[in-house]
Amino acid sequence: MRARSVREFGRRLAGPKGRLAFQKELMARETVYLVQAFVAGKGDNLKAEPPIPCKTSERARRLAESLAERKCGVVAFSSSGDAELGDYDDEPTIIVKIGRLPPAFD
Repeated sequence: MRARSVREFGRRLAGPKGRLAFQKELMARETVYLVQAFVAGKGDNLKAEPPIPCKTSERARRLAESLAERKCGVVAFSSSGDAELGDYDDEPTIIVKIGRLPPAFD
């Protein structure tokens, strides 16, 4: 018999007490999608604008493409981690890079 959902799978795998821990583990990890735009700063430097959160990677990509028409550079990326602990991946996953960006995005 196949499990119908992740929750049901957890119930079968861990039993009544382990299920709660299994569900908490699934809920604690999340993926955030951000768009970071850059404008011209002093000299040859770039100045980061506040990051814009998005609900999906596709929305982040479309927003980055739209902002690229008015900004020096734009990057859309995602990062997964535990929001409660503030512990996110060391290296974000780049969705799209457009224009001139700081060396950290090379």
